[in-house]
Amino acid sequence: MADENNQAAAPSLNILAQYTKDLSFENPGAPRSLQARDKAPAININVNVNANPLSEVDFDVILTLEATAKDGDAIVFAAELVYGGVFRISGFPQEHMLPLLFIECPRLLFPFARQIIADVTRNGGFPPLMIDPIDFAQMFTQRMAEEQARSQVNALNS
Repeated sequence: MADENNQAAAPSLNILAQYTKDLSFENPGAPRSLQARDKAPAININVNVNANPLSEVDFDVILTLEATAKDGDAIVFAAELVYGGVFRISGFPQEHMLPLLFIECPRLLFPFARQIIADVTRNGGFPPLMIDPIDFAQMFTQRMAEEQARSQVNALNS
């Protein structure tokens, strides 16, 4: 009976659903943008993670990937994906919740979002854009430091 109680209290992280919330691809210079180039366009990638509670144990985690390729000032292509997952998280101490939501959950979503971006750029007439792996732990640490600095500035200004 003790084993059943221990199993019931065991921490768990489950993906209940994954979905594309928004997907946009722009190729404003087509068909000229598809011609051979002397040099590769400069590609800028932005990543953002947000999480919203749906219940005490269910959370909606949103991974946003924006990729823009430019040749000088001209946009060659722009892709934006808002990809979400519904996660059930239970049995973890409260202090582990933010790292789970902003590191582990996006780490699980990323391979699927990466493939969607690769497919949409390929379908747009370009080589597939394979986004390098993202260090979500470093992103989370940086975000927490920025929020702490912002709250300290706000406290000083009050």
